[in-house]
This record gives sequence, C-alpha cells and structure tokens, in this order.
Amino acid sequence: ELAVSRRYVLCEVVSEDPRCRQCIEDRAVGLAVRDAIGRVHGDYGLACCSISFTVKYLNAYTGTVLLRCRKDFYRLLCSALPFVRQLESRNQRYPCSLRTLHVGGTIRTCQKFLIQYNRRQLLMLLQNCTNEEERRCIQKSLLSCSLTEEQPQSGDEEDDDGIE
Repeated sequence: ELAVSRRYVLCEVVSEDPRCRQCIEDRAVGLAVRDAIGRVHGDYGLACCSISFTVKYLNAYTGTVLLRCRKDFYRLLCSALPFVRQLESRNQRYPCSLRTLHVGGTIRTCQKFLIQYNRRQLLMLLQNCTNEEERRCIQKSLLSCSLTEEQPQSGDEEDDDGIE
C-alpha cells in the first residue's frame, strides 16, 4: 500500500449553550462537518473530503476535536468548517461553530500545538483572576490533571512534511 499523506485539523467547538458539550460526540461532529462540506462544495467536494476523513480525537470537556483528511483535500475541508452551525444529538440541535486552531502533518504536531495553546489560555485565565481564591481553584484543577501520551497506532503517524 502506498503511503498516503494526511492532514490533521485541530478545532475547538464554540457554543453559547452549555448543553452543547453533552452532544459533542464523534458521530455528531462528523455528520455536521460532512453536511457543511456538502453545502459549500457540493457532491464532488464531499466525495473528495470523505476519502479517509475521520474524527480522530474528541474531548467533549474541552471541546477539542481532531479531524483527519487526505492532504490533497484539506483546504476543501478547512474552507467548509466555518459553515458548521450546529451539532445534532438525540433529535436536539445545539447551535455552535468550529474554530480551526491548527493544521498539522502528524497527530504529534497537533498535540504539541495544543499543549502550547492551553498553556497560553491558562496564563490568560490566571491573569484575569479577581482574587486569590479563584487563582487557587484554577491551580488546584491543574494539579489534578495528568497527561498520558497515547501510543500511535500503525498508520496514524507519518513524517511531518509541513504545510504548503
């Protein structure tokens, strides 16, 4: 089998509705993205993007989503993402949008970006604390987190050949 170049698109689900977090699941995100691609690029664009398109990682708590697609078609995918307007789960629709944070050649480059991004977000949170109690709560929640590195499955990683 020939090695196929892929792109990983790291996104954040943005929603005013706190209930939206409950419906963030692989299937709902995948359907919403496919729907947006179909509306923006038609059947041809949808067919191109559907080749090897998948939701690789999802964290409903942080709203982080990692999408995978073929390198040849990642621009089609990225151009359709702003047109995602809602996620649907159990016949309920939750208005939301997807904000693209990073496009990388490997899952690892996206992980590295996400760590830096979260670090910056955290610094902003800490700077915006109004009192010592808030600051202690944020620091305590940080200490209770632990990052475990998932072993790459065969075929999920390839050399990071950069973005044109």
